[in-house]
Amino acid sequence: MSDLQSSVDRHKQSAAEQRLATPEGRLEFIKATLSCWLGTTMEYVDFALYGLAAGLVFTDVFFPGTDPTIGLLSSFATYSVGFAARPIGAVFFGRLGDRKGRKFVLVTTIALMGISTTLIGFIPSYATIGLWAPAMLVMLRFIQGFGAGAELSGATVMLGEYAPPKHRGLIASIIGIGSNSGTLIASAVWLLVLMLDEKDVVSWGWRIPFILSAVIAVAATLIRRHVRETPVFEQEQKELKQQTATTTVNTTGSKISFWARNKAFFVMLGLRIGENGPSYLAQGFVIGYVVKSLEVSKTVATTAVFIASLLGFLVIPFAGWLSDRYGRRIVYRWFCFLLMLYAVPAYMFLETRDPFIVGSIIVIGMCLASLGIFGVQAAYGVELFGVRNRYSKMALAKELGGIISGGTASLVASALLKHYQTWWPIAIYFAAMAGIGFFTTFFAPETRGRDLNAVEDAI
Repeated sequence: MSDLQSSVDRHKQSAAEQRLATPEGRLEFIKATLSCWLGTTMEYVDFALYGLAAGLVFTDVFFPGTDPTIGLLSSFATYSVGFAARPIGAVFFGRLGDRKGRKFVLVTTIALMGISTTLIGFIPSYATIGLWAPAMLVMLRFIQGFGAGAELSGATVMLGEYAPPKHRGLIASIIGIGSNSGTLIASAVWLLVLMLDEKDVVSWGWRIPFILSAVIAVAATLIRRHVRETPVFEQEQKELKQQTATTTVNTTGSKISFWARNKAFFVMLGLRIGENGPSYLAQGFVIGYVVKSLEVSKTVATTAVFIASLLGFLVIPFAGWLSDRYGRRIVYRWFCFLLMLYAVPAYMFLETRDPFIVGSIIVIGMCLASLGIFGVQAAYGVELFGVRNRYSKMALAKELGGIISGGTASLVASALLKHYQTWWPIAIYFAAMAGIGFFTTFFAPETRGRDLNAVEDAI
């Protein structure tokens, strides 16, 4: 009777729980977690390095002799190119990930990102090769975005499919810790670079962070090559083989069209806009704004990003735990609401130019927009979609949301600043994007603990 009960219990367990029940499965879980953490770290080292460089030095290196605001606008325009490439990468690699497996794609994307990020550090300046310099920057930025379009979603899917349902929010939030680690590493290296003479920073110092990023890329690639496919994907492949082997195959159940059900797709799109736009304003645009427009010391902004990144190691898992305890929807809603309240006071008090106030505003903004809400979004996104199109749908929704919001946020904010010469339109823009995420939660389902082998989307 005990053997029968044991068999029943195993049947009730999720695919992740069944694998974690063995020592080998627990070791695979550790390797998968490490590889996802390093991969996401690499992605955000890339974007944090570029965001900081665009705000601090790229105007002088690639767009010299222009008006400071126009130069800042040009720097963030090249920043947006990476976002334009991300949906293309999401479609291309997302479909491969749903057919060939999560591991296959994640090894490829980390290599693409690592090579392109490192090569940026070797681009000659505008003074050396003229217009070819920004042209090469745009090309490598596009390659970065093409690989990154499937990296974040792929790592999130892998970790979510490895995690037991009861703790999926907490474990999936490790993806957010990876992004935070990337921001922390980038800001720490930039703090060291900024200790150099300003002329040295512009001439060669800015290259150091990009070149050193190769270390993370190599480590992540090597680990990923030895990670086992996720238990959810393996179980799905077994079920598909069993269906194919039988004479009565339910074709409507085995094949779900990519566009057959798209409510979850648009929910993910709205949630992503509510997070990504405010996030990139909080940690990207604001750096250039306080340094170039408000003329606050570069070290104030960089130190604030560094402090926020340290706090992220507490904020992110706490947000994931909250979503396990109270549900994904309500926690996400509260983060978006707090961002809406934050927008106007934040930009108003930046005008004081006081180092402590400016630094505190950046820290609070990042903790809400770039850290806390991101810790909830990881598990939420994985649970919204059915197993057979999870990777492709989630990647495309997140990257389209990213290009609509985060990819253009700094560009739009710079244009608003140029036109109105004041902060209030930027604050309204910030609050509006957070508001999209807030209102989307009223149409989103609660997904906490959902069976990830379910074929249908959650809504």
